[in-house]
Amino acid sequence: MKFNYTAKRDNKTVQGSAEAVDREALIAMLHRQGLQPLVVKADSAPVKKRRGKKVKLKELVVFTRQLSTMISAGVPLTRAIATLEGQTESKYFKEVIANIMKDVESGISLGDAFAKYPNVFSDVYVNMVRAGEAGGILDEILKRLAAQVEQDSSMRKKLKSAMTYPTVIVGITVIAFFGLMLGVIPKLGKILKDLGGDDAELPVYTQAMLNISSFCTGDTIIPNVPNAIFIFAAAAFGIYMIKRYIATPSGKFKFHKLLLKIPVVNTILTKIAIARFSRTFASLMSSGVGVLDALEVTGGAIGNKVIEADLKAAAQEVKAGKQLSEPLSKSVYFPAIVAQMIAIGEETGQIDTILIKVADFYEEEVSATLDGLTSIIEPVMIVVLGAMVGLVAASVMGPISSLSQNVGG
Repeated sequence: MKFNYTAKRDNKTVQGSAEAVDREALIAMLHRQGLQPLVVKADSAPVKKRRGKKVKLKELVVFTRQLSTMISAGVPLTRAIATLEGQTESKYFKEVIANIMKDVESGISLGDAFAKYPNVFSDVYVNMVRAGEAGGILDEILKRLAAQVEQDSSMRKKLKSAMTYPTVIVGITVIAFFGLMLGVIPKLGKILKDLGGDDAELPVYTQAMLNISSFCTGDTIIPNVPNAIFIFAAAAFGIYMIKRYIATPSGKFKFHKLLLKIPVVNTILTKIAIARFSRTFASLMSSGVGVLDALEVTGGAIGNKVIEADLKAAAQEVKAGKQLSEPLSKSVYFPAIVAQMIAIGEETGQIDTILIKVADFYEEEVSATLDGLTSIIEPVMIVVLGAMVGLVAASVMGPISSLSQNVGG
C-alpha cells in the first residue's frame, strides 16, 4: 500500500511517499530513517507509468553500480542522479534519469520514481530499491541489484540462445512449406495431370499435398482472394489476440499455468523461479526487511504468476504464525530440499547465506539444462526438417517416375 507522509528531521519538515504493508510499518520505517512522522495518509492513486523504449542491460548495470558507489560515498541522491545523467550516452535513458531527478526533488521516493518507467526498471528492481529505502541501506541494495541484473542477463542470453535455433528452423520450415504449396506443387500437379490424366491414381500423401496446395491457391473463403492470404491474416490476428489476452492478469495466470504443465519447459521455469526467489529473498532478508514484506516483493520478482500465488498463500500462513519452511514444504513447485534449507536457515539465523547457495545451485542447474537441451534440439530439428523435405520429394518424384514409366511402356 502507498502512503503520503509529512515528517520532521532536525526541525525541518519533510514530505514524501512510500510503500509499506500497513500504516504502522511505514511509521516504523520512518523512525529507522531518523524521521518523526507527523501525518501519514493512505494514497489510493496508483503510480502513473510511462511506456517507452527499453534500455540495454549493460547501461542499467553501470547506472546501478555507479549510483551505489556515490550514495555509499555520501553524495546526496539528487546530485548523484544529476552526475549519472551527464555520463549516460543513451538519449532516452538520459531523459528518464532527468525525469527521475525532478521527481526525487519534488519529494517522491526513488522507488516510486523508478516505478514510472516499467520498460526500464522491472518490478524486482523497483521493489528492491523500495526495500533499500525502507531499511536505510540503499547503497547495499543497489550493489546486489547490479549483480542480480547481470545474473538475469546471463540467464536470458542462455534462454535466447537455446530458443534461437529451433525458432529459425520452424520459421524456415513454415516459409518453405507455403512456398512449395503456392509456387511448386501447383506446377507439379499440372505435370502429374498431363502424364496420367484426370483419373490417375496417386499415393495418399501426394493427393493430400495437392489438395492442400489447391486450397491455399483457391478462393473458397473470400471470392477473388487466395485462401493463403486469409490464412496469414487469420494467423496474425490470432497471435495478436492471444498476446493481448496474455497481457491481462487472468490471461497471464492461465498462460503461466499452461507453461508449468509442458514437460521440460516446466522444469526450466521452476528452477529459474526458485533461483530468483532465493536470491531476491536472501538480499531482502540480509537488508533487514521483514519476512512478510520480503515475500510480497519476491512474489513479483520470480516471473510466474502461479508460483507467485503460491508464495502469497505461504505468506498468509506465515502471517498466522507459521515458519516459512512449513507452507513451502507443502508446495507443488518448491522442491523439498528448498524447504529443508530454509528450515535450517530459520534455526541458525543464516537464512540469507543459505538461500544464496540455493540460488547458485539452481542457476547452475538451469545453465546445465539449457546446454543439454540445446545439444538435443539441433539434431532433432535437423531430422524433422529432413523428414519434411523427404516427404515432399517422395510425394512428387515417386508418382512422376511411376507415371513416366507407364507412359513409356
